[in-house]
Amino acid sequence: MMKASTSVILAIACASIDEAEAFSFTQQVKGFGALNLRATSSKSSTSLEMSTGLYYSTSTGNTETVSGYIAEATGLSAEDIGDATDDEIAGHDSLIVGAPTWHTGADEQRSGTSWDDWLYDTLPGIDVSGKKVAVFGVGDQASYSDNFCDAAGELYDLFTAAGAKVYGMTSIDGYEHEESKAVVDGKFVGLMCDEDNQYELSEGRSKAWVDQLKSEGFF
Repeated sequence: MMKASTSVILAIACASIDEAEAFSFTQQVKGFGALNLRATSSKSSTSLEMSTGLYYSTSTGNTETVSGYIAEATGLSAEDIGDATDDEIAGHDSLIVGAPTWHTGADEQRSGTSWDDWLYDTLPGIDVSGKKVAVFGVGDQASYSDNFCDAAGELYDLFTAAGAKVYGMTSIDGYEHEESKAVVDGKFVGLMCDEDNQYELSEGRSKAWVDQLKSEGFF
């Protein structure tokens, strides 16, 4: 009788051990699955991240200043377009581009910067069809009221002609210019800043514009 009881106890103990090992193994498998799922999820979200480039060129430093405000609001690094490679431009999903206006009244090459050659010599060789583009310009609406931010209009014209889609159109309210080639259908083609006469508004305008681009699905 004692021998039979001992056998039963041993059988129960062995079954308990087997169940514990099975539970442990199952938990390990589940844990591995969760880890694998997390790794896959992380990889997927990384692959979905969009690449945006921020490019400008400047004559007096004003456009560089505004590009700095945009860089701070977006977390991007601003680069002079003269230093950019064709592969860099082509590799981005979206581009933020900005220029000053120097050659007032000109039909082309209006900025007096690296953009003048780049737009006509380099851009035609890069496929930007379907690429998202946001334009910003810097001008002087007091001294050059008839040509305020004309070079921004040139950026818009040439990028759209190449097949890019422009985001971030803004209201002309709050400015005191007379004419601008950067106005299309009653709106500016992007962010316009005046570091000579409204410098205190540039940072706020830049932040609001970046928020607008986010709401439009630019990034």
